[in-house]
Parts: sequence; structure tokens; C-alpha cells
Amino acid sequence: MTERTYQTVSGCIHYWVNMVDPAEPGLVFLPGLTADHRLFDRQIEYFEGRRNVLVWDAPGHGLSWPFTFDFDFMGCAGWLHGILEQEHILRPVIVGQSIGGLLGQAFAERYPDLLKGFVAINSAPLQRKYMTSRGLWLLRRMETMYRLYPWKSMLRAASRGVAVTDYGQKLMRDMLLTYAANPARNHQVAGHGFRMLADAMEEDLPCALPCPALLICGEEDRIRSIRAFNRAWHKETQIPLRWIKNAGHNANTDQPEIVNSLIEAFLKDLEGDGDVLLGLGRA
Repeated sequence: MTERTYQTVSGCIHYWVNMVDPAEPGLVFLPGLTADHRLFDRQIEYFEGRRNVLVWDAPGHGLSWPFTFDFDFMGCAGWLHGILEQEHILRPVIVGQSIGGLLGQAFAERYPDLLKGFVAINSAPLQRKYMTSRGLWLLRRMETMYRLYPWKSMLRAASRGVAVTDYGQKLMRDMLLTYAANPARNHQVAGHGFRMLADAMEEDLPCALPCPALLICGEEDRIRSIRAFNRAWHKETQIPLRWIKNAGHNANTDQPEIVNSLIEAFLKDLEGDGDVLLGLGRA
């Protein structure tokens, strides 16, 4: 993987890319809130050298710091589009975990003719109808809640809360330790992300995915609303939903082999070479 940068008015975004065939679609991995590109290490290991792959540290995350938090979801989607243009990735397949999947939907809303496919891992639909008013109220106050939590306790709880395997928990802890010297940065990153999400939902945009899609969710996701969101999302849209046993919120780190095989099968379906995964695994 080659590290590259993309300069914006608010800061510099770092990302990593490996191109095998410029004529083929690219797999674009978008990590969740407070995580960085390492969240998809096991996916990069699997797909690098076989597919065009790109993963980033989202604005304000990882090496994409310092960054001014003056952007919204659509602005962030615009920067992602600029990166894809810079790398000549014309028909991306976005794989987004948690808020990365929500950003992927914002990208699809802004650039409906570009996406070839979309995979959501323990994410949620971006449409307003799925979120309660109380839920939106809480999203806007998450930074305050983060600040009230002692850093060491939050580090322990967050690491254990998103994964059920030793590997997944250690990886999340390692990523969060990026903020250890300045825990307030962690709170700011999280708070801004949740406020962006609330703002995007309140816009009540259609956010109908214009491409084939797949939902993946860990059966042991401790954020119970995520499991409920996925059930409702699947029921409303009939997008296939695959539940992953022995996996939490970061299902791709708990069960990488299973998640990799699902992504691979999804790609083969897009190419017309698969076993019609889109008709399997419904909740």
C-alpha cells in the first residue's frame, strides 16, 4: 500500500492505495468513528494485490490531523470524491463500517451515478425516518457525554464494547491510544461525527442506494440500536442482510475471514461470476 495525501481547506487527509488494474472498480474502505485505517488491516491483507484497494484516515482521525471541524457529511463526501478522482478510481465499491457506512450513503446521495456497489458493516440507514427525535437529541450531546467519562475507563469500555475477540479488542485499543496524549481530541472527533450525522439525518434526504448493496452485522453488537436499524433497513428495502456469529460492532475485525468472503462473493455477483449472493442471507 502506498500512502498518499489529499489537501483540503480544513486539513490534509492521509490515505493508502494499491492499484492492480486501473480499468477495474476499486474497493474503498471507510472506517468508523474514532477508528483509523488499521480497522481494515485484515481486509487489506486479503484484497491487496488482487483488487484495487483504498482506505483512509477520515478527517480528524489518525494521521489526518490537525483538522478543522468545519465540514459536514456532504463536504466530506466531496473530499472522498476528490481522492477517487486523484487515483482514477471511476466506479468504486464502498465498504463502510459504522459511521463509514453512513458517509458512504451520503456519497451515494451526492454522486448517484458513480457507485458500483455498497457494503455496510454494522452501520445504519441515513434516512430520517429510522431515527427517533430522542436519538437525534442524544447525537448532538455525545461530546459532552464523552467528556464526562474518565479516559482510562472509556478506553477500556470502548475497546471491549466494539469487539468480542482478543484481536478486535486490542486493535481498537491501539487505535484509541492515538488520542492518549490528548483525550479531548477523541471527544472532539466523536462529538463532531455525531453532530454531522444528526445534521445529515435532519435534512431528510432520500438516500436511496442507486446500486447493489449488502448489509453485514455482528450478532453480538452491543449497540443494540445498530441491530435494530439493520433489521428495519433490510425489511424496508430488502437489501440482503448477513448476520455474523461471534462478532461485535467491529465485525470485520472479529470475523475477518467471513467478512472477506462475503465481500468477495458480493464483488463476484457484481461481475456476474458469483452465486447470486444478493438473494441469500435475508434476516
